[in-house]
Amino acid sequence: MATEIKIPNVGESITSANVARWHKQSGDAVSKGETVLTIETDKVSNDLDAEVAGILNVLVQEGEEVAIGTVVGLIEEGNAGDTAEKEAKSDAPVEADPEPQAGSEPQADSEPQADPKPQAVKEIEIKVPAAGESITSANIGRWHMADKSQVNKGDTLATLETDKVSNELEAEEGGVLNILIPEGEEVDIGTVIATISVGASGAPAQAPAQAQAASAPQAKSTPAAPPAVSIPAPVAPNVSAASSRPDLSVSPSKPEPAGQSQSEDNGRTTRRKMSMLRRKVASHLVNAQQTAAILTTFNEVDMTAIMELRKQVQEEFVAKHGCKLGFMSFFVKATVQALKDVPSINGRIDGTDIIENHFYDVGVAIGTQKGLVVPVLRDCDKKGFADVEKGILEYAAKANDGSMDLADLQGGVFTISNGGVYGSLLSTPILNPPQSGILGMHTIQQRPVALNGEVVIRPMMYLALSYDHRLVDGKEAVTFLIRIKDCLENPSRLMLEM
Repeated sequence: MATEIKIPNVGESITSANVARWHKQSGDAVSKGETVLTIETDKVSNDLDAEVAGILNVLVQEGEEVAIGTVVGLIEEGNAGDTAEKEAKSDAPVEADPEPQAGSEPQADSEPQADPKPQAVKEIEIKVPAAGESITSANIGRWHMADKSQVNKGDTLATLETDKVSNELEAEEGGVLNILIPEGEEVDIGTVIATISVGASGAPAQAPAQAQAASAPQAKSTPAAPPAVSIPAPVAPNVSAASSRPDLSVSPSKPEPAGQSQSEDNGRTTRRKMSMLRRKVASHLVNAQQTAAILTTFNEVDMTAIMELRKQVQEEFVAKHGCKLGFMSFFVKATVQALKDVPSINGRIDGTDIIENHFYDVGVAIGTQKGLVVPVLRDCDKKGFADVEKGILEYAAKANDGSMDLADLQGGVFTISNGGVYGSLLSTPILNPPQSGILGMHTIQQRPVALNGEVVIRPMMYLALSYDHRLVDGKEAVTFLIRIKDCLENPSRLMLEM
């Protein structure tokens, strides 16, 4: 009896899923409750567990996109069949061993040494895994192991970069790594980029064996025709050496710099390929400029009240929550209040329709060495200041070590970008489509301001709100920004949601 493995319904709007990874191969025995498959949709990733114990039969390979309800595998129940198959497999090599031994006992010393080696070596393909429904290719960012090197199970082999996230590939088994595609190359999902020759002695022994095999026929031929080898030597020894050897030296050097930086103009310039993340960011920004009617309005905020509040409660806040009270949590909470007051900015344009959002998932831009990422803080209206600060710290750590998930970057309704950490005094942020607004924070600067008829020195910050003028009117944008200013200059009103 066979139990079907179907793609489950994971959401009302989700009609298909991607077979991301089979944790077991076809023909492997699985236990009840064991994870056999990971599927990915445009929103979430799910693990499918075995409902019964038996033998797995994979029907749909990794990387394929299938509709909800599709049968992607079967589990053949019954232990008798399992043991019968295992016994049949185990009997096969037992019958093969005595045959060469019975044929000639003197040669049995050498033949068994050659026979087990090819039998012990198996090639495991390393493919580019599926990383999301909309992702069709990936960039080989870095190989962590050298070609022909020995790797162990669980070792990190390569870092793959897509237009959204970076993934690390680990060795499924130990063996010798054979790199097929160098760093910097862009390949399609499912492409075999390397293989692992399983068998510590079998894989590395192939190289000297092949070298001996190549030299052996030369040794046999040299006594047969020694003059043939010596005749061309006096005719043009330099020409033949110069014509053949450079060709051999050039061929291995070509694939090495394929994805690496290359010096040009005698070292005056360097050319290197853009990472997929950088290319996606560039395309995303250009698309935003060409699609939306972006307009920016400015204001400034007095940071005195927030700075004094932080100074008063910082020690107690750290002792209680284990993290510092930063500025970003105030801006996130102020943004939520402004989105509630001006709901048009909490929306987006979809064709000729307007989609109104009634949730408050705010994206926070984080700069990394590889480029800008915008992870999303979920349900900020339900989070406290400590929850916001912890969420930002967690995303910053994931962005630095490259462990950001695709789901972390999707679904935001508004974005906050802090160019002030780099010293920016004023800027015009670019929208993050399909969002209709983005808030730009800038550096805090001591400036003279007029207060109650007197000139005083205050810590001031310029604020910039870029918005899609197709959806948001100028009055709404100005009202939104002033609302943020009022919340920041009066933190008590922010705490009371007034």
